[in-house]
Amino acid sequence: MLAIRLPQDIENRLEALAQRTGRTKTFYAREAIVEHLDDLEDLYLAESRLQALRRGEEQTVSLDDMMKRYDLAD
Repeated sequence: MLAIRLPQDIENRLEALAQRTGRTKTFYAREAIVEHLDDLEDLYLAESRLQALRRGEEQTVSLDDMMKRYDLAD
């Protein structure tokens, strides 16, 4: 179970959308979370990897090396 407080203007918009479409506010809140969760996870993973790279804890691989490794070179 999740309870969230929204700014009044967002709550009003959500309520209006729910009334216009016959769906619940919960439906739209769930849809918004599901839609953006993958993006947020990707962002935090990328930031984490970038920090590790800057600390010298990660190595990069060039595109040419990757292509050769998987026998995709021309």
